[in-house]
Amino acid sequence: MSDVNKTIQKWHASFKKGTDFDSWGQLVEAIDEYQILARQLQKEAQSTNSSDFTEEQKKTLGKIATCLEMRGTSLQCTQSKEEFKLEDLKKLESIIKNILTFNKEFPFDVQPVPLRKILAPGEEENLELEEEEDAAAGAGATEAFPPRAPGTLLPRLPSEPRMTLLTIKIEKIGLKDAGQCIDPYMTISVKDVNGVDLNPVQDTPVATRKEDTYIHFSVDVEIQRHLEKLPKGAAIFFEFKHYKPKKRFTSTKCFAFMEMDEIKPGPIVIELYRKPTDYRRKKLQLLTKKPLYLHLHQTRYKV
Repeated sequence: MSDVNKTIQKWHASFKKGTDFDSWGQLVEAIDEYQILARQLQKEAQSTNSSDFTEEQKKTLGKIATCLEMRGTSLQCTQSKEEFKLEDLKKLESIIKNILTFNKEFPFDVQPVPLRKILAPGEEENLELEEEEDAAAGAGATEAFPPRAPGTLLPRLPSEPRMTLLTIKIEKIGLKDAGQCIDPYMTISVKDVNGVDLNPVQDTPVATRKEDTYIHFSVDVEIQRHLEKLPKGAAIFFEFKHYKPKKRFTSTKCFAFMEMDEIKPGPIVIELYRKPTDYRRKKLQLLTKKPLYLHLHQTRYKV
């Protein structure tokens, strides 16, 4: 078997592995597999010294990479408007398997994405210096982009007899490159044990202040369900997001979560984890070994 056929066979196996994970509900593993394969296909699509594939075939590989990224985004963002379904992705299996002979029109109206946009798991860590440069380069140029809309925080629910409401004040988050984050905000969601939304997802406004290794929010978030009505195994997620001017998109940098047994009045400090956000809490990796955390304060109300 030639090297190019071995490569295609490897891509096909990776594609099948990702869609299998996806269909089994192992979403974190599926996202990882999709990102790794998308990165490999992108490299081949944008390679200038490879003669294994024609320009048209490279364009098709780039489009498959875009579809893999779109499916990964759909899995990470349950509220995503641009949902890309698993059954749509599966239509590409025969194309990647037969890329050397594929000569039909691509089934979806997509374009290859820029090389740096898709990062395989772990690669983000290696781009910290580059991100700092991006932030510095973009700091004076943010006027060129429309300002982010204010947050989507919701008011407190009406009180009910013998029912408890929870307000969480997001005080600050500790990050080693806090000063370089552009338009930082937090997305708050409540998920069940399978990662399904229980409440409307809320976004904070952009953070009010940066100081040393901290970004200060000082904002109250009203949890949109009485605590007694939350199912066993539910958790509250906090995703830290920021804008990357060179890449022109908003990225999740890290996330944290609070489980039901951690809901107690007063201050709480919770650990930060690497993306992608693992709503099922099965495959967690700490963001850093440094003592940097998300600082919250909880208030409970009961009639």
